[in-house]
Amino acid sequence: MLRQLANIAHARRFSTAPLPRATTVVPPPTVATSALLRTSRDDSLWTPGLSWRDDDEVLVGAAHGRPHDRELKEEDLRPVEEGGRETEKMNITLMKDRSALVFGEDELSSTLRGQVFFGGVFRCTMGLADAFGQERVFNTPLTEQGIAGFGIGLAAMGHTAVAEMQFADYIFPAFDQLVNDAKYRYRSGGQFNAGSLTVRSPCSAVGHGGLYHSQSPEAYFLQASGLKVIVPRSPIQAKGLLLRYSGSEPRRKFLESFTEHDEASGQLGSQPHSPQLFLEPKILYRSSVEQVPTCDYELPLSSAEILQEGKDLTIVSYGPPLYTIEGALHHLKHPGADLDRLIPQELRGLSVEVIDLRTIIPYDIETVVKSVNKTGRCLIVHEAPQAGGMGSELAAEIQQRCFLRLEAPVKRLTGWDTPFGLAYEKFYLPDHVRILDGIIETMRY
Repeated sequence: MLRQLANIAHARRFSTAPLPRATTVVPPPTVATSALLRTSRDDSLWTPGLSWRDDDEVLVGAAHGRPHDRELKEEDLRPVEEGGRETEKMNITLMKDRSALVFGEDELSSTLRGQVFFGGVFRCTMGLADAFGQERVFNTPLTEQGIAGFGIGLAAMGHTAVAEMQFADYIFPAFDQLVNDAKYRYRSGGQFNAGSLTVRSPCSAVGHGGLYHSQSPEAYFLQASGLKVIVPRSPIQAKGLLLRYSGSEPRRKFLESFTEHDEASGQLGSQPHSPQLFLEPKILYRSSVEQVPTCDYELPLSSAEILQEGKDLTIVSYGPPLYTIEGALHHLKHPGADLDRLIPQELRGLSVEVIDLRTIIPYDIETVVKSVNKTGRCLIVHEAPQAGGMGSELAAEIQQRCFLRLEAPVKRLTGWDTPFGLAYEKFYLPDHVRILDGIIETMRY
């Protein structure tokens, strides 16, 4: 080794080739350093659509253009990671709603010989059984169809049921229960409904999950009228969207005054009478931290959020790919030596609009259409496979509604239509380079 180093030094000493020019490379943001996260008090209070949920069930806040209706002190906000906000929201729900029950596989937590056991695989229910008792927070057998069926029955009898499927990859045995029996209100002519059922399930890739711990199954439920499907991107979003319709009887009566058909999406299922499937990107459990209000608040369902405004290109996504998109746009403006010759100079100042769908069913097509009519070009990014995915549905709607304004075909960047390989996870997911390539292809069409 020393001889090799000496030879290299000797060659460098007598070389006439110029030394490479030193360049300053600005690293792309990570999930932990993302500008999408709200890490200050003011940023948290200005979260679009945020509404305080008071004990008297009156909603006030940013949803009504008054983000500072409630003055929060520093102690009223605290850093919360993606895994902790579910615990906080379920804790609030169990305190406020005596009918609420939390159950699933390995939900109970205990301490034995200094070791902490479970509280859910990702510790999202840690401590809840100690605080509220094992009659309200309890384990179930390893049967997903049983968990879903039990939750539907509880909800139909007036309980707020919070069920956890240990991984979204295991949700398929419960498919019949969720898709068919969750339509209880329609089937019973309005006598019963399962709208107070929330099914939580960790989803998406985590870096080492392999075949049965990395899938994103949201597209399987696209035709399931009567379900709400939600994929949050951060702790503030998750707490505000989780258990969106739980609460006391006065609040339920207030919510029943909502209309039963969502004109924006043309879909049924946006009502409080509809159970919700809450898919939690597991890679964000420990990597994303925001200043989250400790009090109870809500964010609107079926309402997309524009994270970045632009006029040249629309990018639509949800969940973890939003952070990859942020990194790709950073590379677009600040390409390193490896990308410098590949990115056209005229595209480095590209004005890109980024939209987070948040709610997959029913989704906010109006916000997407308005953006695409403005930019004329659209790129859709998600982790799930391409065939029959959310990108296919969005692309069809955009083509139908924006046909005369489109300057290029709608581009989809997704996971591949293959099984999820453990050793090839890095190549399965849309990354910075694939997104950059999709941007260049769309803009040069």
